[in-house]
Amino acid sequence: MLNVPNILTLVRILTIPGFLILLTSGRPGLALALFVAGGITDALDGAIARLTDTKTELGAILDPLADKLLLLSSFCVLALMELVPNWLTVLVLCRDVFLLVGYFFLFVFTGEWIEVRPSVVGKLTTFLQLASVTFVLVSVSWPAAIPEGIRMAIFVGAGTATALSGLQYMARGLRWLSVRDA
Repeated sequence: MLNVPNILTLVRILTIPGFLILLTSGRPGLALALFVAGGITDALDGAIARLTDTKTELGAILDPLADKLLLLSSFCVLALMELVPNWLTVLVLCRDVFLLVGYFFLFVFTGEWIEVRPSVVGKLTTFLQLASVTFVLVSVSWPAAIPEGIRMAIFVGAGTATALSGLQYMARGLRWLSVRDA
């Protein structure tokens, strides 16, 4: 069902190419503005869906998809531009690929869809990944704004949370499989 929250999520997805074009064409300030606008639509779509009781299955799929597309593309481009550490980009990519492959494997193996609910560590991971991209965009736009040590601390926090949440989701999948087979 296409409602206001789902339309906002679709708009967020459609802004990703514009964000990447601005980022790679030397307009980090405008890229940051579009990135922040995407964050606002993310907050709005969730709030509107909860307040108006208009949560849909489509929204439950589109919202995390929009986050993944934005973050994965951001980290890839920022790594190619040498603005984020390669190790962090590899962690972000591997975690999401492993989760997707694991989810697909569980479906193929069992014929059932496992309900994936974000954990506290998973939400912290998303926050720290978004903060990493934001801090990079701010520091590229205003070089003196964020000291290197703070950026590196955010990168380490994002990497740690990314690895921990990946392990946590993997453990959840294995636990679901063992309970299902018991």
